[in-house]
Amino acid sequence: MKKIVVLTGAGISAESGIKTFRDADGLWEGHDIYDVATPEAWRRNPELVLDFYNQRRKQLLSVNPNSAHKLLAQLQEKYQVTIITQNVDDLHERAGSENVIHLHGELRKVRSTIDDSLIYNWSHDLKLGDNCKLKSQLRPHIVWFGEAVPNLSLAEEITQKADLLIIIGTSM
Repeated sequence: MKKIVVLTGAGISAESGIKTFRDADGLWEGHDIYDVATPEAWRRNPELVLDFYNQRRKQLLSVNPNSAHKLLAQLQEKYQVTIITQNVDDLHERAGSENVIHLHGELRKVRSTIDDSLIYNWSHDLKLGDNCKLKSQLRPHIVWFGEAVPNLSLAEEITQKADLLIIIGTSM
């Protein structure tokens, strides 16, 4: 069975109604990225950071996978498909894709602030005082600017073994 790797970016989810971060009317509009998407922002103003990602999570819950997400899921019927996405949404999974690697994290997950391996599914607002089992504050499971991308080596390894690489929705 041929191995297909699909790298996706914000453009694939824009059709579903998710605003991209970089467009003129995008998610950064009205927000300085250094105020909502860095470890320093988290330390400085965690309430603002939580509000920003809570709004993104609410928007995600109001949209559905589009035909591109669904067509990629259908490729699994004939090929071994791995989706490597820069997106933090779960539209690939909701469309039926079974092997998805998220480079920049996931909106519908949160993690411990003291143990990155403690990751929880999350679909409602995250608030100060929401703690992991170690009693540390939970934060969005998002790779912020200035943080390492933990799945990058895995994505590189999988891509090197692909018979076909498809890139959709990213200017990369």
